[in-house]
Amino acid sequence: MRRRHFLGAALAGLAAPAGLSAQQRAAPPEALTFFRIGNGSTAGTYYPIGGIIAASISNPPGGTGCEAGGDCGVPGLLASAVASAGSVENVEAVGSGRLESGFAQADVAFWAQTGTGNFAGLPPIENLRAIACLYPETLHIVARADAGISALSDLRGKRVSIDEPGSGTLVDARLVLDAAGLSDADITVLNLPATQAAAALRAGELDAFFFVGGYPAPAISQLAGQVDISLVPVDADIAAALTGQDSFFIADTVPERVYRGVSGEVTTLSVGALWITSEAQPDALIHAITRVLWNDNTMRQLRYGHPIGRRIRRENALQGVAIPLHPGAARYYREAGLLE
Repeated sequence: MRRRHFLGAALAGLAAPAGLSAQQRAAPPEALTFFRIGNGSTAGTYYPIGGIIAASISNPPGGTGCEAGGDCGVPGLLASAVASAGSVENVEAVGSGRLESGFAQADVAFWAQTGTGNFAGLPPIENLRAIACLYPETLHIVARADAGISALSDLRGKRVSIDEPGSGTLVDARLVLDAAGLSDADITVLNLPATQAAAALRAGELDAFFFVGGYPAPAISQLAGQVDISLVPVDADIAAALTGQDSFFIADTVPERVYRGVSGEVTTLSVGALWITSEAQPDALIHAITRVLWNDNTMRQLRYGHPIGRRIRRENALQGVAIPLHPGAARYYREAGLLE
């Protein structure tokens, strides 16, 4: 009898650790919610930013609370950054429910949601909803310094990568080339993701490649340390044709000395990077995620975690958002005074 009594007491001690209140011992275990963020390739800006945000919004069960110096994320949430081909793949994955959320260029998200533009003729992905506009994504046209490319017209007859299918870069590269009067017959087209394009350019197997993402882009920074490069400007007349009231492009510049060897400011274009989700995601969850996205801890992690993080600001969260906001996100922005 004593042995059974001792064993029962030991098991009870394991089930209810010392120091827990009666209320804590009686509370059911906290549920774990998984939330994936579709990013882009590991060579781009989506991936590191996605990793920082995923870590910042996570607060799985059993962790130390923010007030005690622990995680400041959404209680019970475990978020993860998932590599992908980019914007097109992400909107399709979010729309089909294969991912809970993802990053996408504003133009790609709008065309997908409405079945227009580059998604004309395809069924609209009507359930796409926005959480926030994060930062402007900048068009990079990277060339070998010795390739003789100082303008878009110089791409004629060159070997040019416009990125892989499923990427937003490919969509925008097509638009820019069309505006410059260049077709596939005028250039040798390759479909390489940024890392492979950079390696091919370094090896002399490629003359130029397109990339759309926040600067400095890791693949381009690394490339600039290995071979002399230039950034091809977008001429004013081409920029004028691609910007305007019904366009998602805005005139932009890459500041001098962002990349080694590129000494002057380079005129180009940019488009907003959206964090999107599905209307099927619970309002309370998206409200909590949006609130944590803009808290001081996440902003600090973004500022110190990546140079583009300094361009992610709450006051710009609704700029260029042309698809409907998720109701949970909209509730947060109303509470924050950013939305009527």
